[in-house]
Amino acid sequence: MSNPVDFYFDYSSPYGYIAAMKIDELMAKYNRAVNWRPILLGAVFKVTGGQPLPSLPLKGDYAKRDIARSARFHGVAIRLPSKFPIASQAPSRAFYWVNDRDPALARKLAKALYRAYFVDDRDISGPDVTADVAATLGLQRDEVLAALNNPAVKDRLKNEVDAAIKLGVFGSPYIVIDGEPFWGVDRFDHIERWLAQGPF
Repeated sequence: MSNPVDFYFDYSSPYGYIAAMKIDELMAKYNRAVNWRPILLGAVFKVTGGQPLPSLPLKGDYAKRDIARSARFHGVAIRLPSKFPIASQAPSRAFYWVNDRDPALARKLAKALYRAYFVDDRDISGPDVTADVAATLGLQRDEVLAALNNPAVKDRLKNEVDAAIKLGVFGSPYIVIDGEPFWGVDRFDHIERWLAQGPF
């Protein structure tokens, strides 16, 4: 199997959500594994000066339309949450805690958390909601809650975010294939051609 692909995303990113629902299927076609790596866009924005889409004049209104259209294009159900954006520390910490033990389960958790937020309109920024979602996958709710407050888990997320920024990650989704970065779900056509035919 070729080198794994790095998939950076933020749980409050609707484009990250769409990509999360599609990336494993796409990469499997080219025999590529995927390293899922949640990040915190809030930390990224401190470096880039960026802001959440809803707060941007003109662009924010366009984004709502584009998000819905992109979801339809990719065949992914979506409903913009009533609280948007959100802080994503809780789901991100839960992911890394599970990922260190069971990467396949962590991926299922990532998708379940995304669907909880972007389909069911549940505020996964709350530790209780994150733990409830995790419990549906057989994880122990109290263990998840304890992990979210574990200093080692907090440090793990911080180190992952710092490393991502150092690599140049500035948005969600951000996909790196053999050192080549692609930003946005709208780059999936580029990604597929790159995988199928090589660099262009």
